[in-house]
Amino acid sequence: MSEFEDFRAGFVSVVGRPNAGKSTLLNAMVGTKIAITADQPETTRRVIRGIVQLEAGQLIVVDTPGLHRPRTLLGERLNDMVGEALSDVDAVALCMPADEPTGPGDRFLLDLVKKTGAPILAVITKMDKVTKDALAERIIEISQMHEFAEIVPVSAVAGEQVGLLASLLLERMPLSPPLYPRDSVTDETEEDRIAELIREAALVGVREELPHSIAVVVDEMEERPRREGEPVLAIHASLYVERESQKGIIIGRGGARLKRVGRSSRESIEAMLGRQVYLNLFVKVAKDWQRDPKLLGRLGF
Repeated sequence: MSEFEDFRAGFVSVVGRPNAGKSTLLNAMVGTKIAITADQPETTRRVIRGIVQLEAGQLIVVDTPGLHRPRTLLGERLNDMVGEALSDVDAVALCMPADEPTGPGDRFLLDLVKKTGAPILAVITKMDKVTKDALAERIIEISQMHEFAEIVPVSAVAGEQVGLLASLLLERMPLSPPLYPRDSVTDETEEDRIAELIREAALVGVREELPHSIAVVVDEMEERPRREGEPVLAIHASLYVERESQKGIIIGRGGARLKRVGRSSRESIEAMLGRQVYLNLFVKVAKDWQRDPKLLGRLGF
């Protein structure tokens, strides 16, 4: 008898409007921070795979950028990522916040995911933000949109019903041996995760168009020996913005804001890697990079 005879493994695409709580849900399901989160919509900029390790199976949960009306070439590419992530999945989790009414974006996404033929679970996120009566009304409203395979309210922040959602999704996965090592949490590279943690720190407190104008690239990582103790990992990274005026905002008066970004992101990186880090940040201007195909390619899009 095979060790994995009754084991299930497959792919789940998590979709929703910008700021629907997709990344927070992914982190809660995996049990560790894989995707960055921020108050601004359109924080997620690429397809991120988190691996949920369960006793009876493995869920590869694919977090996608929020689908939106694109204003730039970057926006078009983010929407294309969503379409690609929906191809060949075993189930779809359509996230809709409990504290916002159904909108055209939700209906557009539902029409899109119906084309996959995969079972669709409606996930009502942020249930902790509404009363029980309001949640009941939201469940009724969503149930009238479509005959969903399940409707599952969750609070990723409080951890409520996240395990139930994982179990319901696993039931819909095919019988399969593990698709990733049993101790994996993501297929993201270390450099990508570090770049995202720096970008998350840089997003704190910025307003209007600036969040969308920030990109981060890890230029170099090197071991630096010390006379005593373990070597330090030195990380050199560049924060790109689109205009000279934005550069000043990121750096702040006397470099104070950039120091805060460096301190905050270094703490997050050290927590992720479990070791001491030296972080060196540079701020550079890549004029209108969101609209420039060559610059988008250089910045990883």
